[in-house]
Amino acid sequence: MTMSAKKTENRAAKAGFVQRREVFQPDPPTAAELIGLEEGAIAFFQHSEGSWQSRRRYYTLANDETQEVVSDISIQFLEPDHAELVALGARHELTVPMICGAKVTWESTYLSPSRKPSVGSTVFGIRGNIMYRDRGFATPKPVTALYKIKGDRSMTLRTEYGGSSFEEELKLIGENYRTRQTIISRAGEEIMVGQYLEKRM
Repeated sequence: MTMSAKKTENRAAKAGFVQRREVFQPDPPTAAELIGLEEGAIAFFQHSEGSWQSRRRYYTLANDETQEVVSDISIQFLEPDHAELVALGARHELTVPMICGAKVTWESTYLSPSRKPSVGSTVFGIRGNIMYRDRGFATPKPVTALYKIKGDRSMTLRTEYGGSSFEEELKLIGENYRTRQTIISRAGEEIMVGQYLEKRM
């Protein structure tokens, strides 16, 4: 381990992060596994539909900077024939329809450091073990992510582009709360962690 990587690991430990890695199976899933994944994704998106308030913090590990954000979020479940889901499939050049999807719109207020509020939306869809997105966390271009489902209450994602990787975990807590964690890495070294608590409104 390099000195830089060791310092980053120490900062993450001090901040209380337990970086529990999800291991994505390299072999293609079986037909039965794909059906189970898709059914779990449908249930997860349906449970997530509605209005939420998200309170989150982003930790930049190299310099210990922290950014706090509050967002009002709306999640809409999309059926396979929804126009925006069909358009997303066309952007990804899919020849088969997606089995479901969601549209997320948000309005964010930055508490510290202060900056102008931001408004936006994103669409993503599911086919097999892949989530198709119209944009990424750090790019406006379409991206894909591998995902896993635990029951119908937890989803993990892994996305890679531009030399960076993004590992995300979302959990439904009861009926009115969700937690999220995002770990952003570059060249094998963690550089940012985002932690979220979302309450149904």
